[in-house]
Amino acid sequence: MSDEEHHFESKADAGASKTYPQQAGTIRKNGYIVIKGRPCKVVEVSTSKTGKHGHAKCHFVAIDIFTAKKLEDIVPSSHNCDVPHVNRTDYQLIDISEDGFVSLLTDSGDTKDDLKLPTDENLLKQIKEGFADGKDLVVSVMSSMGEEQICALKDIGPK
Repeated sequence: MSDEEHHFESKADAGASKTYPQQAGTIRKNGYIVIKGRPCKVVEVSTSKTGKHGHAKCHFVAIDIFTAKKLEDIVPSSHNCDVPHVNRTDYQLIDISEDGFVSLLTDSGDTKDDLKLPTDENLLKQIKEGFADGKDLVVSVMSSMGEEQICALKDIGPK
């Protein structure tokens, strides 16, 4: 045995703490699943029985929670799938900068300035118009697997 310390350099991020395992057969519609490394919301699940010695398979149809792309996956129902930790937090909108970033107020009174405006045209228009009208706006930010995006807007009245 040597007393040398071994240093391993990992080029790939396993994302271990960003997800947790769950048996494929227990994942239901409106739940979350990781497909092709993307956090997704399940919109359809169908289970197929296979032959004499095969596994029952689950066919998942899901929509990426950040890009809204439709993804599909087929997994044996007894196998584990990765399920992303998805958090939703509300922040008060303070300012919109010229370069498309928003300034948000956290519950602790700090500002959060690292979020871009959403790409969804309808939501983007509502945020810009509401802000221009001087309304107090609260945005919901969805975060999962190291990504964050504004996903909803609430008007809490004029300033």
